[in-house]
Amino acid sequence: MAGTMLAIMLVLFALSVPVAVAIGLAAIAGIEFYTRFPLIVAAQQIYVALDRFPLAAIPFFILAGNLMETGGISRRLIAFARALVGGVQGGLAVTTVLTCMIFAAISGSSVATTFAIGAIMIPALKRLGYPAGFAASLQASSAELGVVIPPSIPMILYGVATQTSIPELFIAGFGPGLLIATVLSLLVLGWCRVNGWGKADGEGRMGILQAGREAFFALLMPVIVLGGIYGGVTTPTEASVIAVAYALVVGLLIHRELRLSHLYGIFRRSVITSSVIMFIIATAGLFSWLLNRQRVPDLMAEWLVETFGTPALYLLGVNAFLFVVGMFVETSASIIVLGPILAPAAVRFGIDPVHFGIIMVVNLALGMVTPPFGVNLFAAAQVAETGIDRMIRYLPVFILAVLVCLGIITYVPQLSLGLRDLLYR
Repeated sequence: MAGTMLAIMLVLFALSVPVAVAIGLAAIAGIEFYTRFPLIVAAQQIYVALDRFPLAAIPFFILAGNLMETGGISRRLIAFARALVGGVQGGLAVTTVLTCMIFAAISGSSVATTFAIGAIMIPALKRLGYPAGFAASLQASSAELGVVIPPSIPMILYGVATQTSIPELFIAGFGPGLLIATVLSLLVLGWCRVNGWGKADGEGRMGILQAGREAFFALLMPVIVLGGIYGGVTTPTEASVIAVAYALVVGLLIHRELRLSHLYGIFRRSVITSSVIMFIIATAGLFSWLLNRQRVPDLMAEWLVETFGTPALYLLGVNAFLFVVGMFVETSASIIVLGPILAPAAVRFGIDPVHFGIIMVVNLALGMVTPPFGVNLFAAAQVAETGIDRMIRYLPVFILAVLVCLGIITYVPQLSLGLRDLLYR
């Protein structure tokens, strides 16, 4: 049954059927032809897949990111980041990386980071002489931090799918996120010096004190949201609601750039984005339930342990597999379907499930910037008003840099687990 379901799903993917629909149809085919269950079971399992309290954080973090974008928070974060690093050659490019890292600590979404930061940074980079393809590739790659720096929607999905602690996943994401941000920053600084880009990056930037004052409430937001989670005051779901309330208060009453007339459009975008993710979660939950009834995760774990033999070889094989999967399959679906299959084998090898979750999230996040279906590529190209073909010249360098980081994250577990062990052990 599992092989037939997988084959149907892959054929539907190849026919460009939407991911959620393809997974759902494959699962329904499995119920209809290989079990004696009535189809009402599909509706029951879809309900069970969605009836999980942590999943409520997803629409609220998406809404918070959209409110920040419209309410002026993202623009103030950019001004602050530029005040810090914009005075050197290539500083505006580094500002893109730094701002994405800060914005990611609130929005939890890579695509939201691409639009919110890219809408300001990409035109600024082009205006100062950076090639449009480079600007778009940089933005798409930097926005990957949106799913590595907590809070992270893919981390929430992995935690729910594998019964792993979401706060521990969040705290484990800081080290890898800072590593990727540092490597990307050093890369673009050297690249700009070699090509002579960014010599006028310091023009028109604010002083640090002025930018800090204007960005105070924006910078306070991740402190409140993440501080509540790590301090044990709130759950991630409760923190997501606080993020929405805070973004509303700051946008409407403090910065006064958010208008009541904006709210309909913001809520509409947030509902559509959330619905797509929840649809994928629902059908993938049904698919996973059928696989579990066939003991596919246990059998796969046994086969993987026998095949690879050592943890190092297993992680190498998993990374190669996930990198290919990420090119063609949406990140949320990949995590929900593959997490329960791959994680048990990782545990048998003695790999910490939190560490393995970070590896999965970072690897699959690369799928957002790799052709042919990288969603960040299309978002950044749309903002930059350029074609994917003009980004390809620069994109492999950014992908290679993140792959190097992935290798370090994979084989240096303390980078992910050091802070977690300090706080939770």
